[in-house]
Amino acid sequence: MIVSLGAGLLVGLAGPVAGKIDNPVCAAFGIVFSSGWPWACYAFLVGSFRRSKIESTLLASLGLAIGVVVYYVFKEMNPTIPVGMEAATSVPAGMEIGSGNSSQGQIVVWGLAAFVFGAPLGLMGNVARTPGFASVLFRLLVPFIAFVEATQRLRVEAASQGTVFAVTWNVTRVAACVVALALVGHAVWSRRVRRSRAEPRHRRTAPGS
Repeated sequence: MIVSLGAGLLVGLAGPVAGKIDNPVCAAFGIVFSSGWPWACYAFLVGSFRRSKIESTLLASLGLAIGVVVYYVFKEMNPTIPVGMEAATSVPAGMEIGSGNSSQGQIVVWGLAAFVFGAPLGLMGNVARTPGFASVLFRLLVPFIAFVEATQRLRVEAASQGTVFAVTWNVTRVAACVVALALVGHAVWSRRVRRSRAEPRHRRTAPGS
């Protein structure tokens, strides 16, 4: 439990901390962890490492909520634009919160979103632990989210951002496709291995053998 919640805190710190370092690699790291798919990946992994479905849902939601609070509190204390970008992109375009005390507003909105979306993501991660080809669909969830978000970011924001932004999201799309293919390939290979091991046992136990 402590490890899961501590990881949520680190996810919240990763984006804004890396964005303050004047280095292209750190800038890319900050861009990625200021987006949505690594947070979805965190919730999914929390669920995949817990045996209990209830723990998977609760810890995923609570860890995401902690990450949201840490993320916006740190940004409020250190209001800098990530290196290599013309404007902060902590949320997708078109989903910005209105003016006023934006930090508190972001915490409330995304904190609630953490509880709403964290629970099903944690549950899906738990279900993905089940051996079998059917669970591959759940394992493909995070690569799918990463690909869709990268495509959306490039379509809407790439023209107004720097080179680091475009390169980061293009690499993310390619990596998402590679991971998805690897997951499908591993599932197919594992299924063939299980079948090849089951065939000799079936022959030994067959009538008249």
